[in-house]
Amino acid sequence: MGPLRGVRVVELAGLGPAPFACMMLAELGAEVVRVERPGGGLAFGPSELELVNRGRRSIALDLKNPAAIDAVLQLVEQADVLVEGFRPGVAERLGLGPEQCQAINPKLVYGRMTGWGQDGPLAQTAGHDIDYLALSGALHLIGRAGGPPQVPANLLGDFAGGSLYLVVGVLAALVEARGSGQGQVVDAAIVDGAAHLTTMLLGALASGNWKQERGTNLLDTGAPFYDVYETSDAKYMGVGAIEPQFYDELIRLLEISPPDRYDLASWPELRKVLAETFARRTQAEWTEVFDGSDACVSPVLPLAGDHPHLVARGTFVEKDGVRQAAPAPRFSRTPSELGEPPARPGQHTRAALTDWAVTGVDELLATGAAVQAEER
Repeated sequence: MGPLRGVRVVELAGLGPAPFACMMLAELGAEVVRVERPGGGLAFGPSELELVNRGRRSIALDLKNPAAIDAVLQLVEQADVLVEGFRPGVAERLGLGPEQCQAINPKLVYGRMTGWGQDGPLAQTAGHDIDYLALSGALHLIGRAGGPPQVPANLLGDFAGGSLYLVVGVLAALVEARGSGQGQVVDAAIVDGAAHLTTMLLGALASGNWKQERGTNLLDTGAPFYDVYETSDAKYMGVGAIEPQFYDELIRLLEISPPDRYDLASWPELRKVLAETFARRTQAEWTEVFDGSDACVSPVLPLAGDHPHLVARGTFVEKDGVRQAAPAPRFSRTPSELGEPPARPGQHTRAALTDWAVTGVDELLATGAAVQAEER
């Protein structure tokens, strides 16, 4: 199922953004085989709960062994896409760089996922989501007036600025390759993606409609009607009543007579009124008040929280006893699906290598160049 049915992807296992990108490609219908080292790498928990690894089979290969490299190249020869998330130069040293792979498969789209990119002064240095956000300016945007930048969970850099840009690049290169007959390298750097995400605000900054000072703008908690407010049970409601008609609905349902929203000098008083009002009822009570309205007010739910709208759309599903997000976006004719649960490293080594017609599978397993995980 999925619009990418028939596309074959080789994933050289890494952490975070590259696996998430490959998870998306698998959910879009591609056949993705994950090549990882015997024993696996770092993880947040048991392999069966590493949800970013869902939807594809796992092959364990010792990439220090030339025979294992030859097996990967046999996979590459049949693939449409390869994805790797190593530091620049590592894949080349293994014998799996773009030149080596495209020499045997000129149509191959070679996706590279890094934090800093393939070149530049920082290309060889370590980094994490917070570093890429910091350098791109995205982190500077987040925080209260007069306070320090606030660190978001690693969704904005790793997955929005990283994974999604890699997926877009791979899909665009696939379309181009079908016409040209030639593959190309997709250099997806988280720092580039995070900077690109600020495009709208860069325009607002240039026009004078955005200030560098955090918490002083329309969309960064500077405006009282775009903020979060605590309820009587220590939970929160998110308020985004920007447009006049939505703001009027907010005021009507709150049953208050606040200061003029267009008088910026009155905003501290307006914020105080809103805070005191929301503090009088529980989150559930306010949710009922605003349900179905255009006031743009929503309860702040916990991770994997529930809501009738999410239930109706099946936004979260339970599979194999684990609550997880369903694939997105949705397609009318070729729907996506979750596919297989996260695999243990090497769970499908023999079967996947055989299905991809890799030669000498028995010898690979016998010599330790490939490892088949034990059945549980």
